[in-house]
Amino acid sequence: MKKVGIIMGSDSDLPIVKKAVQMLKTLEIPFETHIYSAHRTPEEAALFAKTARENGFGAIIAAAGMAAHLAGAIAANTTLPVIGIPCKGPVLDGMDALLSTVQMPTGIPVAAVAINGGANAALLAAQIIAVEDKELAARLDAKRAADRETVLKKDADIESLLED
Repeated sequence: MKKVGIIMGSDSDLPIVKKAVQMLKTLEIPFETHIYSAHRTPEEAALFAKTARENGFGAIIAAAGMAAHLAGAIAANTTLPVIGIPCKGPVLDGMDALLSTVQMPTGIPVAAVAINGGANAALLAAQIIAVEDKELAARLDAKRAADRETVLKKDADIESLLED
């Protein structure tokens, strides 16, 4: 199975990255996590991206706040799918990170999830990898079915609460 790389620009992104990590663990997808800054450690970030395919990765998640150049810097150095998680920052509630993540030039695409959307980033990476992995596709189908049942149970619960 292909691995997922998770790169965060700072350890302050860890609470968001933990959501992605938990989802990958739930889906039994191998992963690696690193802290590489697009600005402070550009060589290390570029090297990770340039060697990711040969190191067994199938997708890369990049989490960053504020200027959020990390996903774009990673995407500039690989043709693997890159999924950006714009992280909420102290000034513009994550809108700056969201815009920095999605406004990529033609030829260097970055997929983006919601601000602080760690779990969805992991699910998107899983769906990408599952294109060539039937067992993972089955686990994703099972998760969707379980999520459906959870909502239907809540629906039944709310009906009974309102009957009283």
